[in-house]
Amino acid sequence: MEKNVVLNFDPAQSLNSEGKHVRDGLSTILRTGNDLWLSCDERTSIERLTLDGDGTFGQHKSFHLNEYLDLPDKSHSEIDIEGMGMEDNYLWILGSHSLKRKKPRKDDPFPKQIKRLAKVTADPNRYLLARIPIILDERTGHYNLFKECPDPQNPKHTLRAAQLKGGKNSNLLTEALEKDEHIADFMNIPGKDNGLDIEGLAISGKHIFMGLRGPVLRGWAIVLEVEVEEEEEGTLKLKQLTDKHPYKKHFLHLKGKGIRELRIAGNDMYILAGPTMDLDGVIAIYRWRNAVGHKEEVMVRGDELERLCEVPHGHGAESGLDKAEGLAIYDESTVLVVFDSPRDARKVGEHSITADRIKVL
Repeated sequence: MEKNVVLNFDPAQSLNSEGKHVRDGLSTILRTGNDLWLSCDERTSIERLTLDGDGTFGQHKSFHLNEYLDLPDKSHSEIDIEGMGMEDNYLWILGSHSLKRKKPRKDDPFPKQIKRLAKVTADPNRYLLARIPIILDERTGHYNLFKECPDPQNPKHTLRAAQLKGGKNSNLLTEALEKDEHIADFMNIPGKDNGLDIEGLAISGKHIFMGLRGPVLRGWAIVLEVEVEEEEEGTLKLKQLTDKHPYKKHFLHLKGKGIRELRIAGNDMYILAGPTMDLDGVIAIYRWRNAVGHKEEVMVRGDELERLCEVPHGHGAESGLDKAEGLAIYDESTVLVVFDSPRDARKVGEHSITADRIKVL
């Protein structure tokens, strides 16, 4: 069962420097109480919408991340935010960590088109795994972000924004993955070419799960599990989780699909999965039972995953549209899905969009 939920954005806060509307590039969504947190993959901000009395979400407020974090590129290059999660009064934010290949422009002469297609670039802000204090204001019902603030559960303890140590071309995670026996060969390949592309973040206690849209290996997708600790004020480092690596790798047989979003409900994990690379194809929601708490790395075969439902996607004349990217736990029985490159039929007026509320229990 699907039901549309309307998301209303403020026109004054909705356009990036190139004129792209936030509703046209939604890449992740998270619900905290009556608030929805969303990101557009071509911005350095995250957006908060709040539930209104008619069941829609509005009251748009944009939070610019350079006010809370030390972004590597101060010129506001995109973060390509592909995951958000919340735990222990921290909002966690994840960049794609991926390289990108230039798109050829059909109106350009052939030599210029193939020259663009040969160019691979990196955006420094994509190498981001960060946390920002997030606190519920009991008076307004809003969750707000802070660079630092007292911990509501322990006022003597200060909550501080921090991020995984790194620079303009890497961070501690990518430096570790460059030595990985499964992933190293894909580190210099753009995300849309089945190279490294992190899309999906879920938090359970100290455990941080990151889903890989790519690489997909012989039909197997990868979920990375990490834990972090504060190295110094504002800087995080990875804990050593196995004899070889500061992370665990869990392999899921999603029949060739890559991971686009992760969400945890209890000990189970919901997985939004779809084509890796720049392909149209079936997008579906799976449930991985008892995903949380594995002491060792695991391989989860197809018959151990519950395929709950398919999610609408563009095809035929609408190829390349309605690419499901974000998944939120809406309530105990439904999830909310948002789409990158939405079809015109999903747009409402000039500044609103519909998300799909889907029953999973």
